[in-house]
Amino acid sequence: MSASGGTKAIVAALAANLAIAVAKFVAFLFSGSSSMLAESVHSLADSGNQALLLLGGKKAQREATPQHPFGYGRERYIYAFLVSIVLFSVGGMFALYEGYEKIKHPHEIEAWYWPVGVLVFAIIAETFSFRTAIKESNVLRGKKSWTEFVRHAKAPELPVVLLEDLGALVGLILALGGVGLALITGDGVWDGIGTLCIGVLLILIAIILAAETKSLLLGEAAGAEDVEKIAEAVVDGDTVTRVIHMRTLHLGPEELLVAAKIAVQHDDTATEIANAINAAEARIREAVPIARVIYLEPDIYSEAEAAKGSDLDATPGGPTPTADH
Repeated sequence: MSASGGTKAIVAALAANLAIAVAKFVAFLFSGSSSMLAESVHSLADSGNQALLLLGGKKAQREATPQHPFGYGRERYIYAFLVSIVLFSVGGMFALYEGYEKIKHPHEIEAWYWPVGVLVFAIIAETFSFRTAIKESNVLRGKKSWTEFVRHAKAPELPVVLLEDLGALVGLILALGGVGLALITGDGVWDGIGTLCIGVLLILIAIILAAETKSLLLGEAAGAEDVEKIAEAVVDGDTVTRVIHMRTLHLGPEELLVAAKIAVQHDDTATEIANAINAAEARIREAVPIARVIYLEPDIYSEAEAAKGSDLDATPGGPTPTADH
């Protein structure tokens, strides 16, 4: 996995979550707090998720084979999707079940200093992990808002870690609130309510992650900025006069397929066209380095053919599409 895959952020989150999971479980054993048990399972699930992201990054580096000629870049999307499933089932559903049981059979929290102390420690540790994820993301985010970054990022790891860390921090605050209210009122039901809130939060985050990684798995085009760069790089104004139509597809976060029909002069020789295509491919790779698989088909542009049919994108002379995600 390259640096853009956020390896530093993943490792930081993994180390923090393993330490926090152990601390929370110890606090649960001493206090009997259901919020602490739900949070310990949440941190354990997050640790497994970070391990999945690292495994996906490792598998994505395998060389292409005859059976998989475009390589294994999408392994990273698959493992990111698995993260959303683990977060939903292990984290969210368990917290809902534990919260329901605690509300149904409430009991007072014992040794209150254990859960409170561990939660404060966990908030500090998660804050450092979240800060690392933010710092790594800012390198790629540019001028995009955080919502746009999560929705449009082609590398899934950083959005996953960002949402997990955000969910962890909010979950810790909910757990601290549930434990605090249970201690103040002497009613363990508040601990169960806090646990239910944690479950709902985790399920919402899992749904968001599943939706975004599903879009990546289905295959997304290059961003609008990269599409524009590619279209400009193809045309040399001499042999290649315009892009008739073009399609792009992410084979992985850092590998882009470009397929385009380009207009050439009707009296160009085969050698001139072949040289122009080679030069266009070189310009594309210089403009957008992740464009590693390029197929350019020469054709003669025709206004009459472009006007035929309702699907201009499928017709020679049709407009160049832009990315919508």
